[in-house]
Amino acid sequence: MKVFCAALTGALLLAGMAHAQASADPFIWLEDVDAPRSMDWVASQNARSAKRLETDPRYATFLAEARAIFTAKDRIPWPTFRAGGVDNLWQDDTHVHGVWRHAALATYRSAEPVWETLLDLDALSKAEGKNWIWKGATCLRPAQTVCLVELSNGGGDAVEIREFDTVKKAFVEGGFRLAEGKQNADWLDADTLVVDRIWTPGDETPSGYAYIAKTLTRDGQVKEIYRGQKTDVAASVLVLRGAGGKAEGLIARRGLTFFENEFLLLEGGKTLTVPLPKKAEYQAYIDGQVVFQLKDAWGGYGAGALIAYDLEALKAGTAKAELIFQPGPRQAITDVYDTHDRLVVNLLDEVKGAVDAYDRRDGKWTARRLALPKDATFTVRSASGESDQLFVAAEGFLDPTSLWLADAASGKAWQVKALPARFNAATHAVEQYWATSSDGAKIPYFVVLPKGARLDGSLPTIMYGYGGFEVAKPPIYLPEMGKIWLERGGAYVIANIRGGGEFGPAWHQSVLREKRQLSFDDFAAVAQDLAARKITSARRLGIYGRSNGGVLTTVSMTQHPELWNAIVVESPLIDMLRYHKLSAGASWIGEYGDPDVAEDRAFIETYSGYQNLKAGVTYPEPYITTNTRDDRVHPGHARKFAARLAAMGLPYLYYEQTFGGHANDADPELNARRWARHYVYLAQKLMD
Repeated sequence: MKVFCAALTGALLLAGMAHAQASADPFIWLEDVDAPRSMDWVASQNARSAKRLETDPRYATFLAEARAIFTAKDRIPWPTFRAGGVDNLWQDDTHVHGVWRHAALATYRSAEPVWETLLDLDALSKAEGKNWIWKGATCLRPAQTVCLVELSNGGGDAVEIREFDTVKKAFVEGGFRLAEGKQNADWLDADTLVVDRIWTPGDETPSGYAYIAKTLTRDGQVKEIYRGQKTDVAASVLVLRGAGGKAEGLIARRGLTFFENEFLLLEGGKTLTVPLPKKAEYQAYIDGQVVFQLKDAWGGYGAGALIAYDLEALKAGTAKAELIFQPGPRQAITDVYDTHDRLVVNLLDEVKGAVDAYDRRDGKWTARRLALPKDATFTVRSASGESDQLFVAAEGFLDPTSLWLADAASGKAWQVKALPARFNAATHAVEQYWATSSDGAKIPYFVVLPKGARLDGSLPTIMYGYGGFEVAKPPIYLPEMGKIWLERGGAYVIANIRGGGEFGPAWHQSVLREKRQLSFDDFAAVAQDLAARKITSARRLGIYGRSNGGVLTTVSMTQHPELWNAIVVESPLIDMLRYHKLSAGASWIGEYGDPDVAEDRAFIETYSGYQNLKAGVTYPEPYITTNTRDDRVHPGHARKFAARLAAMGLPYLYYEQTFGGHANDADPELNARRWARHYVYLAQKLMD
């Protein structure tokens, strides 16, 4: 009874703290996204920042340069395999929402592909009075002529799903149509879908996601096939497809936390648990094998291992795991794909890329490395389920992106497209260094700097960081950065701090929850190392981060205001004592901890940027920016941080784009303006 009373007292205390915090926060009204008072505040802030940034003489030049890059006719049209050819979503200055189009593979490989328009999103938006943003299409195999098209009104994560006939180039009259929501749908057969969505109001998790999956037939019959728990992050059902796209099994994924899952095979009305640790992720289904990646050491396999189970053995309850690949301590798997009968693994090795194709013979997996450029970062843009072909993009800081058509069976690859150089890369060089963090850990970082630069601390430098969710940040080609920043003598840094995925699960897990401060220390250590090498100095160093990087940049601002002179905070998490109450925030408790648990709150409140602004401290003037239609990271974070700075009489700039979603890049014109503002601010702070 004493234990119960103590627990109840603790719960009541936390509830009281949460209520007190909400009532004590004078800017909580800014969390009401579309309220007139909130939007009036946004309009006034936008006008104030536009006056400062868009009247700078450099703005028009930066805008023209960014616009030319984002709307260029010679951009690579990114392909997706479908129906024997490729699809592409093309945006330019006359098609800001985009055109969904198709080309035969042979003509796509030519210099002038012949495109067939399937759907004009600008025309659709105008006709329906919406801001339709393309979110993808799931097409029924094997013909792939009928597709489930996902459209977002404004660019958020919530989508409307409609059935589309690519032969008739029209939505199917009386076809499948699901109203807007955070949802997933896949084909079970030509007349049946598997759907997880919020079926009735209240049927959602604290993170705002679905936990009930049902089948939906063309004649409107609905049948529940899996139900997770309301306390989960989310639950969904995956369709395992064999030859010709035939459904060979269903696996339910129950998201216990953002990183912990339970996988269950749905078979004959029964649910059979797949033997896995909680920290494991489904990756692919190939040749009757269900492929998972382990995030923890388990069953004799190390963290990061890629393993497979035979589906029929799983159904019979006799399955034994097979090892496909065990990454080394300096390697990381970034993505896994399946072609017709090959498993494709995208790797980082010392933060440098490689792509391997695996074949299974007699219960053993053998790898063949694809013949792609060396010292590049790779992204698999599309893998065919009807052949062993895949498209792979290759890039580097100073190497324009190229597109390769590879054959996973033979390992051969052919360059089919290349982005023209968007800036003069001959003036710069790339170096990799290692900084020492507060606990002695060695933290790698890349520097792109002018050749022969004077190492006297005067180099205007932008430092980017993320450090979360096991997301790696290897070298990539950033044409707008190169054109606007590098060509004007600037330097650019990516800090590969802990929390990312550069070296596998351990690199990420080493800074979870109560260890988060180490990630912030890593970032500060890189800045200090740059200064020690006299590459730059606090006067000339600016930092940029978005999303989880917003936690990083605002903590860096409050803990180390002496290290930088510019801070770009985009689409950010900031109020870490309320993040779990806003949008999808509850799903990230596994990353940061739970502010409603006293022990967690204690370590979160030591760093949360919103709560750690202090009177009498001189902070760099930050540029804070977000998007009204961001339904993943709530715009209230950015709004409240700016409002608190204003109330404290501290300098800041704030700008909020009113549509585009979390990515904030749905419209090429608005994206050009976004980056022009960013770079005007950075030039003012670091180059002037």
